[in-house]
Amino acid sequence: MIVTQAYRFALDPTARQVGALLRHAGAARVAYNWGLARVKANLSQREAEKSYGIADDNLTPSLSWSMYSLRKEWNTVKADVAPWWAQCSKEAYATGLDRLATGLKNWQDSRRGKRKGPRMGFPGFRSKRTTNPSCRFTTGAIRLDGRTHVVLPVLGRIKTHESTRKLARRVEQGTAQIKSATVRRAAGRWFVSFTVEVERAERAPARPDAVIGVDLGVKTLAVFSDGRPAADNPRHYDAARRKLRRLSRTVSRRQGPDRRCGQKPSKRWQRANDARNRVHHRVANLRSDGIHKLTTELAREYGTIVVEDLNVAGMVRNRTLARAVSDAGFGEIRRQLTYKTVWNGGRLEVADRWFPSSKTCSGCQAVKPKLPLRARTFICAACALVIDRDENAALNLAALVKRHVAGSGPETVNGRGADRKRS
Repeated sequence: MIVTQAYRFALDPTARQVGALLRHAGAARVAYNWGLARVKANLSQREAEKSYGIADDNLTPSLSWSMYSLRKEWNTVKADVAPWWAQCSKEAYATGLDRLATGLKNWQDSRRGKRKGPRMGFPGFRSKRTTNPSCRFTTGAIRLDGRTHVVLPVLGRIKTHESTRKLARRVEQGTAQIKSATVRRAAGRWFVSFTVEVERAERAPARPDAVIGVDLGVKTLAVFSDGRPAADNPRHYDAARRKLRRLSRTVSRRQGPDRRCGQKPSKRWQRANDARNRVHHRVANLRSDGIHKLTTELAREYGTIVVEDLNVAGMVRNRTLARAVSDAGFGEIRRQLTYKTVWNGGRLEVADRWFPSSKTCSGCQAVKPKLPLRARTFICAACALVIDRDENAALNLAALVKRHVAGSGPETVNGRGADRKRS
């Protein structure tokens, strides 16, 4: 089985290499802003001509938004726009133009209803102050050099902060092929991410016939249907809020940037802001590590995993739950289970968003018309079953697949959408 996988390593560049990395990221930003300015000028010109009553056939020709067209036009003007263009790899400029072409296409598809999700806005210009420096390489010398160095076009040989043996072993064995590399600065440190085509061995879960229902929540991160201990919610962000509050107060007392008068941040402000960013970065790493361990354990053991199709975007609009839901990472859990079940030979089943898993009795399948969130214990009026609310939902999720596999037809027969609001 061949899959596309990413390997990320922290870099340990020299001061000169940091300057080269920033120069490549800046070149990508310059190409992006140049292309966006051309597109907006072309659209404005056409709109002005239409306002004067000029026929569509006589309007200024529209500018193509494809990556190929933008790059072709860039090559004709790069000597005037960026006289220093030869100092950077051509991939730096291609990075900016490719991101612009992708953003314009996503905006157009969203406007025409071809793209799911919330309505996307028109791309905006990228600022040196607010944009995370990054650059992507797809051609040229992209390889590993031993276990402690990587080689990138123009940038050359860069030392890594950690060993690259996990990827190096696969490359040496011929089971992995590097397709591209992206360098990016985050929390004051540079990282390189390799996009790799990996040949993974066919695997089977430890219990291929086992079905487990996973009910995600805020108070307890995950409750399981087979009786295994629930996964506690570590609440990493809440644990760091006191420290973040103190660091944010320190940042506010320093002389920060002000675009209105062109004021540049002081060195003390930059140090304080970097300290605050490191805390945010650590919280994200702790959350990612915990979710990876949980999803890997589930995917390697169970043949079928059942989760709910949670409306996370709607949940974070609730100002009372937004911080807790975002800290839990519901969407990331489902994303990781999606590909890890495929890697390990299992399958992921997603219950319908309107399936009343919490309101249904796991014993007699009776459905409660209402069940407030404050009620943490499920009490069935029909069979007198008393059970924890989350455990009851996990059992219903597991039974959902069992009934479907048994040949009952629809994914549920216990009042799907019983409390769904009708327009």
